[in-house]
Amino acid sequence: MKKYKRNQRIGALMKIFAEKPNYVFSYNYFSEIFNAAKSTISEDITIVKELVSELECGRIDTISGSSGGAVFIPYVSIKEKTEILSELCEVFSQKNRIVAGGFIYTTDLFNNPNVVSNIAKIIASEFNHIDIDYIITAETKGIPVAIMTAQKLNVPVAVIRRNNKVTEGATVSINYVSGSSKNIQTMSLSKRSLKQNSKVLIVDDFMKGGGTAKGMSDMMNEFNAEVVGTAVVIETLAPEIKLIDNYMSLLVLKNMDEKEGIIEIEPNMKLLK
Repeated sequence: MKKYKRNQRIGALMKIFAEKPNYVFSYNYFSEIFNAAKSTISEDITIVKELVSELECGRIDTISGSSGGAVFIPYVSIKEKTEILSELCEVFSQKNRIVAGGFIYTTDLFNNPNVVSNIAKIIASEFNHIDIDYIITAETKGIPVAIMTAQKLNVPVAVIRRNNKVTEGATVSINYVSGSSKNIQTMSLSKRSLKQNSKVLIVDDFMKGGGTAKGMSDMMNEFNAEVVGTAVVIETLAPEIKLIDNYMSLLVLKNMDEKEGIIEIEPNMKLLK
């Protein structure tokens, strides 16, 4: 069986960890891949641990014991976070994004893997210290962000639907009040999507009054699930009082002038402290 040089193993370890963050790899797994002793793998992981620390892209936690293992927990430095949020502000505030009715066209951005990956990177970095079993989102624009965030946190996604689908099987449905229009709407979640007593992180694309996020939180009560956090990509400055507390936004929509074609979006400065 082929033997690998240390620099080859280090490069491969970085790739493996980066592609599957928050996943515990055993030393046995690496020993078989690289045809190397556990002691050699341990030394390699120590080097990788120092490297990711110097690069400020995360940390490697090692697990002691007979089996042994290591897990890569990514995070975003203040510098990188500032750069990402600035880029997001720029693309979301382009003039041609205002559509009739005072809405912002964002579909292309939430379907752009590079944009969504950067968004997910920040959300995951903010919540990777919390025990999370599922990412919860509502269709449709929040789905790409939720899936990429879930990949970085190594957890599954449960999608709340606006309407029941026969392919979902038995569902739980609740009525909720929209935070902006104050209209009563319905949301549903398949009973198979979520285990009872889970810890969940709610992820959504946009928040105005907070009605959808509040509805998702209320839905979790039907599953005896604990909401450990709520993250949204953009929140509006008004109304100041939302229907939920304890949420995190990446960007803040301060003002939008449809006539002048002006969109003012700023980073949430709380994330840069």
